[in-house]
Amino acid sequence: MTTEMIDPLVEPPVGPPQPADKSLSKWTLYTRRFLRNKPAVGGIVVLFVLILFATLGPLLSRYAVNDMDFLALSSPPSADHWFGTNGAGNDTYTQTAIGLQRSLMIAITVSLGTTILSALVGTAAAYFGGWFERIALLVIHFMMVVPTFLILSVVSNDSGGVWWVIALVMIFVGWFFPARIIWTMALSLREREYVQAARYMGVRGGRIVLRHLVPNIGSLLVINFTLGIVAAVTTETGLSFIGFGVKIPDVSLGSLIGEGSTSITSSPWLFYFPALVLTLLTVSMALIADGLRDALDPTSAAGGRA
Repeated sequence: MTTEMIDPLVEPPVGPPQPADKSLSKWTLYTRRFLRNKPAVGGIVVLFVLILFATLGPLLSRYAVNDMDFLALSSPPSADHWFGTNGAGNDTYTQTAIGLQRSLMIAITVSLGTTILSALVGTAAAYFGGWFERIALLVIHFMMVVPTFLILSVVSNDSGGVWWVIALVMIFVGWFFPARIIWTMALSLREREYVQAARYMGVRGGRIVLRHLVPNIGSLLVINFTLGIVAAVTTETGLSFIGFGVKIPDVSLGSLIGEGSTSITSSPWLFYFPALVLTLLTVSMALIADGLRDALDPTSAAGGRA
């Protein structure tokens, strides 16, 4: 019979045994790394405030977007009109909130459409190869040398300023740049063991693309979607600024800035308030995209350790 020797200098454990630490999930690690990026968190806060302004702002105003106050034409900011009025007596505060709402709708629609289209075309071209890859790359390279802004201007002008038509045209001319990048990344993924195993098991090519290739470039798609919102807002603003985008009675940040630029010396508030909102939107999205890139990139030291 043997007896255990107990070291009197070692204190016995107190309380119930603690379970072993579980490994953190992938998304928990990403979230922790993202939250360590203070500018990115600030961008989230600013974007949240802008979304609240776009959704709840019009409800706080006494004026609709096209209401005219003939007693306050080109009036500066006041208690009745927080952002002032334009030459027709429209409330600039309401128009800025509705303009931000419209710009966000266009930007999210365009960015989501281009991300999905580029992911499907890029990964499918890399996986299937052959004639499909040659035709896809031919279209991509041809679209890369076409003056897309000219196409946008002509089609948008003929559309009468309907926002969803403008969004569709922007998707049509904006998917090929990210598709080229995705195709390059997917070339290496198609030779991975899990892709080869799925192929040998008789899984169809379309299912392999959707279940194995697209999810494994998810981090790139998230960043592309975020940056795509910035690019779409900038493009829509440029089109509306020169008169080829959203038109009256609809408004967007670009159309408001274009209108305000004509009277910037006499009525500067018509330009500066929409321009400030646009700047906050693009800067916040850029900060969020930068934070996502650092959080999703395992080689980046900016996100710190998990």
